[in-house]
Amino acid sequence: MSTQAPPGAGPQNEKKAPRRRGMTDQAADAAIDQACRMLRLPTIRTHFEANADAAAREQITYRGFLAELLLAECDDRARRRSERRIKAAAFPRLKSLREFDFDANPNVDPAVVNTLATCDWIKRGEPLCLIGDSGTGKSHLLIALGTEAAMNGFRVKYTLATRLANELAEAADEMTLTKTIARYGWVDLLCIDELGYMELDRRGAELLFQVLTELEEKASVAIASSESFAGWTKTFTDPRLCAAIVDRLTFNGAIIETGTDSYRLAHSRDQRGKEPATDT
Repeated sequence: MSTQAPPGAGPQNEKKAPRRRGMTDQAADAAIDQACRMLRLPTIRTHFEANADAAAREQITYRGFLAELLLAECDDRARRRSERRIKAAAFPRLKSLREFDFDANPNVDPAVVNTLATCDWIKRGEPLCLIGDSGTGKSHLLIALGTEAAMNGFRVKYTLATRLANELAEAADEMTLTKTIARYGWVDLLCIDELGYMELDRRGAELLFQVLTELEEKASVAIASSESFAGWTKTFTDPRLCAAIVDRLTFNGAIIETGTDSYRLAHSRDQRGKEPATDT
């Protein structure tokens, strides 16, 4: 006994998109513009006319033309997402690894920094410590590596150590500490700058430790500190708490010592040396 296929079955009866014939170029442009607005395709809406003209001149196939438009939309959308993540990180200024002058600070190994720029350490939830005197480039590297992470799709947040401690103390007073700590637990990388510049009281240190505990094995923490680990007792006055924080920030992590010579001064001198001489 044979079975009969239901009506409409089979590849010859597959539904196809309706075709609208007899549409003028002006009407087609208007329809494409409206459709792109509805579908939220701003790049295609902006460039489709120029791309269509170029495709006609170069005799690109319909498939090739469509692929170029869609790839341009995808690339632009990825760029906009990166820009939003960088903005959400709240970096105080723009810094890039390309701008870092490794010749001005030979303490920093370019190979190590380039390895960190791949962001594999963030995938593994490992910490990063940048230790060095003021002006040695540690904040530059902290922001630049955070920017690389944001561009690679990670959620990043930048803050100063004292600002974070104050924010947590205010949240504790307002009974919103759990919510605030959970918000920091949402990021993939927390960048804490200027650790060691000011002493934190026991309460501030304990609150900071809670954030580090929340992020442990789930996200990465990168810090920049003007004090060596031995000097952190000036910031975290409780010895046991200081030891616990050092352990959280160094276990399986990378440590970059940027040295004591001012990167800013060396970089400034180097740039002046590269300037062409002028007649006086």
